[in-house]
Amino acid sequence: MSVSPQEVAVLFPGQGSQYVGMGRDLAAAFPEARAVFEQADEVLGYPLTRIMWEGPEEALNQTEHTQPAVFVHAVAAWRVLKAHLGDWTPRFAAGHSLGELTTLVATEALDFITALRLVQKRAQVMAEAGQRNPGRMAALLGLSIEKVEGLVQSISERIGFVQVANDNCPGQVVVSGTTEGVEAAVAQARALGARRAIVLKVSVAAHSILMAPAQEAFRLALAQARLRSPRYPVVGNVAARALQAADALFADLSAQLTGPVRWRESVEHMLEAGVHTFVELGPGQVLSNLVKRIRRDTRRVNLDAPGDLDAVLGLLGLG
Repeated sequence: MSVSPQEVAVLFPGQGSQYVGMGRDLAAAFPEARAVFEQADEVLGYPLTRIMWEGPEEALNQTEHTQPAVFVHAVAAWRVLKAHLGDWTPRFAAGHSLGELTTLVATEALDFITALRLVQKRAQVMAEAGQRNPGRMAALLGLSIEKVEGLVQSISERIGFVQVANDNCPGQVVVSGTTEGVEAAVAQARALGARRAIVLKVSVAAHSILMAPAQEAFRLALAQARLRSPRYPVVGNVAARALQAADALFADLSAQLTGPVRWRESVEHMLEAGVHTFVELGPGQVLSNLVKRIRRDTRRVNLDAPGDLDAVLGLLGLG
């Protein structure tokens, strides 16, 4: 059964989806993917693909390498799918945090090389901001967004700064802030009956005001990139709605590093617009799993490795 493009959204993952070996089989199987990886190594000036395919894991997990790696893999997967789609385009593109930059390539708001350099700059300034303003992040599972918002406000007033970083799906909220604030949030969340409350193994307090130095540096780089209006709408992390003009995209991305990722609301926006099929492109199935928790009766598929392509084309009715 064929699916109307108006019922489909493409999704692009963010930092945390990486794994050693990512993209290697895709590059071996598809020349269009291999070209993306080769071009990335040339533009970056170092063998990113060697780190992606061979590790070590510690090197891949460094922000400066992780963000380009996830971005490049996702673009390669998109190029593979696009080679089989022709003029077919989805209703929306959406990406989680870093993944919002991948949407710029998919919707032709930026070319690949310009976007890759922007990703490299983003990773660099975030790492520098993390050294300047050390902080932590934690996942709080089993509490409503309203409870977490009240919790972080109380802690910020009494103990140390902390804010909501990601509203991922019902019962999964990530907070970000100072070490004292995040540790207090974990303790209080457990006291409130959270199913789990765990400090994450990340080196920066992403999507918090501790990233303010990075946000300003990234905004300047974004202005130099000269965004175009996307060919089809991008659902922004900060706005949690469809963005169809270059200036709206610029505003959303400019606010992203210190603002929360409103992923649950973003998916709900797409659902309300009639989307019921979600195709995740790049490493892992993090976003597909979040969509499932938001609405179980959706159809979800991911393109990470060569064996996934037939399933994606079959779900779209193009196989």
